[in-house]
Amino acid sequence: MADRPGARDEAGRAGALFPVNLVLEGRRCLVVGGGAVAAQKIRGLIEAGAEVDVVAPELSEAVRAIPGLTSDERPYRSGDVAGYWLVIAATNDSAVNRSVFADGEKHRVWVNSADDPANCSALLPSRIRRGPLLVTFSTSGEAPAVAKWLRTAYEPEFGDEHVTLIELVAEERRRIQAEGRSTDGMSWQTALDSGTLDLIREGHLAEAKERLQACLSSSSD
Repeated sequence: MADRPGARDEAGRAGALFPVNLVLEGRRCLVVGGGAVAAQKIRGLIEAGAEVDVVAPELSEAVRAIPGLTSDERPYRSGDVAGYWLVIAATNDSAVNRSVFADGEKHRVWVNSADDPANCSALLPSRIRRGPLLVTFSTSGEAPAVAKWLRTAYEPEFGDEHVTLIELVAEERRRIQAEGRSTDGMSWQTALDSGTLDLIREGHLAEAKERLQACLSSSSD
C-alpha cells in the first residue's frame, strides 16, 4: 500500500481504521445529495448538534421535512467542501462521489461516501445509541450488512438501565474528583462486576449506589 493520504490496496481497501467519536456540536457539515439516504445522514448529523448544509439538484420530501438545515438546490460544484468539518456524499452517482472525495483530500476535509468506501476518508459505523451510551459496529466498509446485522442482534442488550448506570458512575466520579482525589487506580471494573447493573434493573438504585461506593472505597484504601 502506498504511503500517501487516502491510499488503498489493490482491492480498494483502506488500512486499519483509527476509531474516533467526532464532536460536531455547532460545527458545519455538508451533505451532498437529496434522497432517502441523504435524509438519514442529515438526521444523524443534526442529532449530533451539527449545523447542516445540503447541496443537491433536487430535494426529496423526506429532506424538505427536516427542520434546521440550509439547502441549495443545484449540482455539486468543485470546491464546495471547503470550510466544512465533515462532508457526506449521499448520491447514487459515483462520479460525483469521487469528485467530493477528491475535493476533500485537497482541502483536508473528512469525507464519507454512502456505500462507496473507495471514496471515503471517514467511514460511518452502524450504531446503537442510548443517551450518552454509543455502541458501534464496523466492518471497515467491507460488509456493511454484517455491521447492521450485528447492531440489530445486540440492540436489545442495551436499555435504560445502562443509561442509569452511566449516570451513577459519572456522579460518583465527579464526587471523588471534587474531593481532590484521583480516580486513577480505583477498581472501576470490580465495582461494575459487583452486580450493580442487576440492582439497577431490579429498581434498587440506592443499593446499587452504595455497592459502587463500597467497592471503590475498598480499592482506594
